[in-house]
This record gives sequence, C-alpha cells and structure tokens, in this order.
Amino acid sequence: MLFTNRHLITAMVTPFDDHQQLDLTRLKVLIEHLLAHHTQGILVGGTTGEGPTLSDTEKLTLFKQTATLVAGRVPVIANTGSNNTQASIAFTKKVSQIAGIDAALVVVPPYNKPDQAGMLAHFTAIADQGGLPIIIYNIPGRVGVNMNVTTVLALAQNPRIIGIKQCGSDSDLAAIINGSPADFAVFTGEDAQTLTARILGATGVISVASHVFGDQMTQVETALAANDWRKAGQIQRALIPKMAALFSYPSPAPVKAALNALQIPVGAPRLPLLPLTHQQTNALLQQLR
Repeated sequence: MLFTNRHLITAMVTPFDDHQQLDLTRLKVLIEHLLAHHTQGILVGGTTGEGPTLSDTEKLTLFKQTATLVAGRVPVIANTGSNNTQASIAFTKKVSQIAGIDAALVVVPPYNKPDQAGMLAHFTAIADQGGLPIIIYNIPGRVGVNMNVTTVLALAQNPRIIGIKQCGSDSDLAAIINGSPADFAVFTGEDAQTLTARILGATGVISVASHVFGDQMTQVETALAANDWRKAGQIQRALIPKMAALFSYPSPAPVKAALNALQIPVGAPRLPLLPLTHQQTNALLQQLR
C-alpha cells in the first residue's frame, strides 16, 4: 500500500559536476527542489537518471545518498534491473541493504527480447530473491518487446511485485487497472497520459516533467479531487506541448537544460547523449514558457 496514494513520482535526473562526476551537493539541491514542488516519491538511477552510464559503485553511492537526503519524507525507488537476470538479483540484494530504499524498479530485459514466459520467469526470480518489493517497468519503445496484459496480471498476483510503470496504450492501461489487485500500484510512464491515466483509475505517473512542472501537475490532481474535470483538462492541455518539448531531444538532455536554466544545477548528460547547444536551449526555454 506504500505507493497506492502517491500520484506524482519523479524519475530523477542524476546531477553531475562540471567534470561529469556525481555531485552530491547538487543532489541535495535537486531533491529539495522536487519535494518543494509536490513530488510524492523519487525514482533514482533510472533511464532519466542515466542509469546505463553509471557504474554499480556510482549507483550504490547515489542510492545511499538519496535515501539519506530524503530521510523518509517520500518513498524512494531504486532502478536495479538489467537484461541479465542473475546480475539483477545480485544487485537488487545489495540495494536491499540500503536503509531508506523502499522498492526496486525492474525493466523488461532490453536487447534480449524474451518471450512472455521468459518475462514471467525473469521478474519472478528477481522478486523472490532480490529482497525488495518490485515495480515492473514495461516500455517497449526502448527494450524492443512488449509485456502483454496477461503477463502483467499474472505478475501482479505475486505479493513481492507491488506495481508497474506502464508505457503503452490507454486500452492496455485500462485492462491492467481492471484486472490487478486493489493494492497493485499502476503508474503511467508517459507525462502526457497523466490525466487520462488518473481518470481510468491509475495510481498516478512516474514523471520527467515534474522536475519543472510539479506544481501544475499537482493542480491537475487537485482539480480531479474536486471533481472539476474541466479545469483538470484545461491544465493538462496546456502542459502537453511543454511535456513534449522535454523530449524534443534525447532525454534527459532537455530536462537537464531546463533545470540548469532554473538555477538548479545538474550538469550535462554523459555520452552517448549530448547536452543541448545554446541555440537548442533557447528554443526549448521558449517552448517551456
């Protein structure tokens, strides 16, 4: 039940210094910024957090420091998944020893293209052996295969698998909401789908845009709570092009550029991603305004 009342979780960027190293001072500033703008949970070391470019040592340092700085104010989810089941189990076990980490995010294995039976076995093994509650992550556009609704609903019966970050169609999202246990947290991973997902009955969104638009996204939730669908729709419609702008170049380069412009220094992304040029940044900021 830890996540079923958390409607806005931020998939946090990883702050680097000017030499592309983890910057724990900047991390503190970023976390306080997110919490001040209504973030109700933090996902650390995910795709937006440039997890693929972080070493295991860097990830463990990042996870420990994040948990320490958050200090129990909101739940913390650590990305521990990979396309290697045994390595994911071993790393999840290490992360489970960090006080203040509440769950692990585990993605459908990228590149390997497992079938549905392989996905079932992969997630079940990590959930049963990793030592942390698991949120499964279905994002076919990045990993190359889709976890179908039947597979998700089978995994949702495992008490160690407590939720999903789902990037897919409205119909799949609705079917997962309909068929999963009441305490299974269903999050969309698409910012633009936030309002639709909430109306369908999803728990909320695991968001990139909340780095910049946390207040406005919370206004959508407040309007929904007041049964003011017209206002919720008006706010969401205004946000959708701005959310799209944050993905106008490979993420998280645009959101890092936006945060840097807001005097929340997070540095540039690591290769193979490039920072936005001055011209690209100016165009982005115009769209965000």
